[in-house]
Amino acid sequence: MSKKINMADAKSLAQRIAFAPLTFQAVRAMLAFGILKAVDDAAPQGLTLEEIKNKCRQNHYIVTTLLEVGLFTDIFELHKNRYKTTKTAQCFLYDAMTQVNMNFVNDVCYQGAYYLKESFETSKPQGLKVFGDWPTVYEALSNLPEKVQRSWFAFDHFYSDNAFDDVIKIIISKSPKRVFDVGCNTGKFEAAFIDSGFKGEMFLLDLPKQLERAKRNMKAKGYDKYCTFCPVDVLKEETKFPDKPDAILMSQFLDCFSIEEIISILKKAKAVMHGDCRLYILEPFWDNQRFEAAKLSLTHTSLYFTAIANGNSKMYNESEMSLCVKKAGLTIVKSHKNIGSCEYPLLECKKK
Repeated sequence: MSKKINMADAKSLAQRIAFAPLTFQAVRAMLAFGILKAVDDAAPQGLTLEEIKNKCRQNHYIVTTLLEVGLFTDIFELHKNRYKTTKTAQCFLYDAMTQVNMNFVNDVCYQGAYYLKESFETSKPQGLKVFGDWPTVYEALSNLPEKVQRSWFAFDHFYSDNAFDDVIKIIISKSPKRVFDVGCNTGKFEAAFIDSGFKGEMFLLDLPKQLERAKRNMKAKGYDKYCTFCPVDVLKEETKFPDKPDAILMSQFLDCFSIEEIISILKKAKAVMHGDCRLYILEPFWDNQRFEAAKLSLTHTSLYFTAIANGNSKMYNESEMSLCVKKAGLTIVKSHKNIGSCEYPLLECKKK
C-alpha cells in the first residue's frame, strides 16, 4: 500500500528497487563467504573489520565491498567500528520462508526474469528458454538441473505442506471413498492422507512425467496399492476426469492457469461430480494474507508464472477465483479460513 513519504525518501526507495538485483546477489555472496554468520555469531558485541576478515578468511576488497552494501541495505549496523547484524540479516540466516524464496528466485527465476516484458507481450514464458526449449515449466520440470528442481519443489511444498492436516480433516469429515488429487505433484498429499488412516481409493492426476515421480514416491512408501495413477493434460479439450469422485482436491493447482483455462478445468471436474461430491480449492489468495511479507511474496510469484512457468497465470485473489467457480456452474458451500500456518483459504464447492 502506498504511504505518504517525502521526495528524499521516495528517491531512496526508488534506488533500492533500481539496484535490487545487485543487492540480491550481494546478500548471496555474504552468505556464501560466511560473513553474515560470523557477524551474527558475535552478537551482541559484533566484529571489527579485521576480525571479520580473519574469521571468514576473505580479503580486504571482498569484505569491505560487501559490508558497505550491507550497511545501506539494512543488513548490518556499525557501532564504534564494530559490525552487527540486523533482524533483516537474521531472516536470511534463520527464516525458512526467506531462504526458500531466495533459493527459488536465484535458481529458478533470476536469469529468466530478464525476459519478463517479452513474456507479457507474447503471453508465453520467454524466460524459460534459459533452461531449454519447452512450452511451459511443467513439461520441463523433470529435465531441469537437479539444483533447480530442488529449489522449485522446496518452494512449492513450503506453502502447501503445512496445510495438509487441516485439509485432510475437512475432507474426511464427509467420509469419502474415492478422493481425486488434480495436479498431484510428488504425491505428498496422498502420503499424508493415507498416513491419516484413509483406506479408500486415491486417484492421482497429473502430466505423465510428473506422475512418474509421484508413482515412484508412493511405491517407495508401499502406498501405491491405494492409488490409481491417471496421466492427464487438463488443457486438452478431449481430456476427461475419471468417474464418480467423492472429493476432488486442487491444491496450488489453479494458479498455474489463466482465467479461461481455470473455468474449463472446473467444468471438466463438474462433469464427473455427483450430488454429494465436493471440490476443494486450496490457494494462498494474496488478499487473504495478514502480513505484508506474504502479500509481497505472492504478488511477486505472479511474475514467475509470467516469465518462467506459462506466461498467462498468476496468484489470484479470492474474488477472482470465486467468479471462476460460478462461471463453471459450481457454487461455494464454504470458504474455510486460516488453513495451515500460511493461513490458506480452502474453498469447498459443489454442483449448483
